Amino acid sequence: MTPKQCFLGFLVSVFLTGVVETRPAHESLKPQRVHFQSQNFHNILHWQPGRACASNSSAYFVQYKMYGQRQWRNKEDCWGIREFFCDLTNETSDAQEAYYGRVSTASAGILSGWTRTQRFTPWWETKIDPPVMNVTQVNGSLLVILHAPNIPYRNQKGKNLSMENYYELIYRVFIINNSLEKERKVYEGAHRVVEIEDLTPHSGYCVVAEIYQPMLDRRSQKSEERCVEIP
Repeated sequence: MTPKQCFLGFLVSVFLTGVVETRPAHESLKPQRVHFQSQNFHNILHWQPGRACASNSSAYFVQYKMYGQRQWRNKEDCWGIREFFCDLTNETSDAQEAYYGRVSTASAGILSGWTRTQRFTPWWETKIDPPVMNVTQVNGSLLVILHAPNIPYRNQKGKNLSMENYYELIYRVFIINNSLEKERKVYEGAHRVVEIEDLTPHSGYCVVAEIYQPMLDRRSQKSEERCVEIP
């Protein structure tokens, strides 16, 4: 929010309420809406400036801790930053554990109090991307190969891990006949290689897929369409 927008917001508030807020400056500077956003275990802390609408020279300080710990730890890469986000992926790498993050602001020589997140457990709260999908035309059929999204962690041998290492995943595959413009589900299950048969020659088809997590009753968005012509 720009200083001009802050000032206009202040005028509107006074006009509507007739009251000028007199809370201490350090309270008005406290960051707002401090929360985690998590995608495939990329855990990013986000926040917004406080009610005082901190200036461009404001600096933000981030700390984190695991649930049950007494001591907060500084996130060195997010100490005195200007951005409104901080990557805490490495600091929250145990997906089953619960964590907190908190943010403070410094502006014009005034240091705000801390604003803390709600308890954050990556395993419960991370969102999953659509599957990575390849579609190949083979002898009048379509061969669909699916891959679960990778996550930012590796196993002890240095191999990339995927969401399949943490959840039971069900793949749903849908086909669209371009001439009919009608979508139908052709597969639902755990296999990552799916063959779609009985297709009409000289027709165009598009394929999309999504992932369903039965334990959480949650599904990803659908993938981008992959379109193929059947000879």
